[in-house]
Amino acid sequence: MKRATSLWIALAILLADQATKALVLRRFADDTTVTILPGLFRLVRVENPGIAFGLFSESGSVWTSLMLVLLSVGAIALVGVLLWQSCPSARAAGLGLALILGGATGNLIDRLLRGRVVDFLDVYVGSYHWPAFNVADSAICIGAAAVLWSLLMAHPARRQQPKGAA
Repeated sequence: MKRATSLWIALAILLADQATKALVLRRFADDTTVTILPGLFRLVRVENPGIAFGLFSESGSVWTSLMLVLLSVGAIALVGVLLWQSCPSARAAGLGLALILGGATGNLIDRLLRGRVVDFLDVYVGSYHWPAFNVADSAICIGAAAVLWSLLMAHPARRQQPKGAA
């Protein structure tokens, strides 16, 4: 995958993430819930000061917030370097890194502007709720899966061969 294509994908994810979050902030009060598929999916407004799935959300410490910003910047820098150095033929890895870059940047912008990340997608079955998430979180998870897939498929010759195989 070409670098320019990867950067366009990352930018598209970033813009989609920020546009959807702006819409939620503009249209939803703190207690708004819009059921889309009863018993399965709804839109909500949750502002998460922690990281994925609400980790560290109870800590109101400035140090925790600073640590999360620095970790995000480091992750974005690492993904940027990997994306820049990745082989153009590794499409799944390039796509995955682009998705991670766009998503991580979207969540970092929230953290810098608001001190918390806006989540609004709520998936649940009965009383079981997956923690609310957003477009950036989805892109990061899909991107990580694509990178993992690429790594698993990249070196078939390194897999253990049965005894007696040449």
